[in-house]
Amino acid sequence: MANIRELKKDINYVLGDIIEAVYIVEAANDKQGSKEGSEIIDGAIATFDDLISKVNNKGVDNKKEHLKSVRKELEEKARALVDKVNKLP
Repeated sequence: MANIRELKKDINYVLGDIIEAVYIVEAANDKQGSKEGSEIIDGAIATFDDLISKVNNKGVDNKKEHLKSVRKELEEKARALVDKVNKLP
């Protein structure tokens, strides 16, 4: 169970940090509420919802492999979101 709890915390922290980075970049560039920033935030929230629902899925056969795949998906999606944050004007 500790593995599931840690994965949920990681999902929360990573995606929360990405959202915070969007706000920081927008504030630094004086572009609060930009369309691009809002899209990244919406993507982070959708990713959070998707990954948490996958972690909570009780109908998987191999729980360990399932959680590994969710962690890998988190890394891939977070990397893509960070690339988008880095491209913000």
